[in-house]
Amino acid sequence: MVWLKIGVEVATLGVPLKRALPLAAQLGADGVEISARGELAPGQLSQTGMRQLRKMLEDHRLAVAAVAFRTRRGYDTPADLDRRVEATKEALRFAYQLGCPVVVNHIGQVPAEADNQTWELLAEVLTDLALYGLHVGAVLAAETGTESGPQMARLLEKLPEAGLGVDFNPGNLIANGHNPLEAVEALGPWILHVHTTDGVCDLARRRGQQVPVGQGAVDFPALLGALGEYDYRGYFTVGDQRTEDPAEGIAQVIRFLRRL
Repeated sequence: MVWLKIGVEVATLGVPLKRALPLAAQLGADGVEISARGELAPGQLSQTGMRQLRKMLEDHRLAVAAVAFRTRRGYDTPADLDRRVEATKEALRFAYQLGCPVVVNHIGQVPAEADNQTWELLAEVLTDLALYGLHVGAVLAAETGTESGPQMARLLEKLPEAGLGVDFNPGNLIANGHNPLEAVEALGPWILHVHTTDGVCDLARRRGQQVPVGQGAVDFPALLGALGEYDYRGYFTVGDQRTEDPAEGIAQVIRFLRRL
C-alpha cells in the first residue's frame, strides 16, 4: 500500500501558527500548506523570522506541502496586473526559501477559445511567471474548477515545459459540473498538488457547492487510482470541513485518506 503524503491547511485550524504546526503534526499530517499572506507575507518576514519558521517545521517533522498565494483577481484581469505578478514572484521566491517547489493560486477564467485577447494575456503573463519560477526553483500551480480539465490543458500546452503546474481540486470540478477523472486524464502530467475536497452539483439548476469530504460525488478510490497512473507523488492537502471543531473535521478526513 502506498503511503499518502497528507498536508493540512494551517490557516483553517483557527489557531496561531505556533499552535497550528504542532496541532497539524498531532493530527497525523506529513506537511502543511502555508499562506504567503498576513504575518507570513514575504515582505513582512525577516531572515530571522524565516529561520525560526524553518526550525519550527523541522522540530515538528513537517514539510511545506504548498504555499498558498490567493489573489482577489486572476491573471486574466488587467487591473493591477503588474502588481499581482510581482507579488506572485515574491511568493515563488518565498516558497523556494522554505524548500517548497509549489505555489498555488487560481489563475483566472481560461477562455474556451484561444483566439481572443484574454487568452493572449493569460498566456503572456503565465509564460513570464513560468520562466521566473524555473529560474528561482518554485512553480505556480493553477487551481482547477471553473474550466474543464481539457480546457485548462490546452492553455498549459502553450506554456514553457514544466513551468506551470496544476493544483487539483476535485470538489471545485464537481461543483462546476466537470468530471474529476476526465480532468486527471487531461491534466495528469501537470498535477503537482491535490486539495482533498468534495462537491455536489445540481445539473438541472446549474448550481454546485463544495461539501465535507465523503459527503459528495468524488470517487476517491478511483481518483487515487487515476493519479497513480501518472505516478503522482505529491501531497493531498486537507482544509476546512465546515465543522464546529476544525481540527476534528480535518482529523476525520486524514483517517479517511489513510484507509484508502
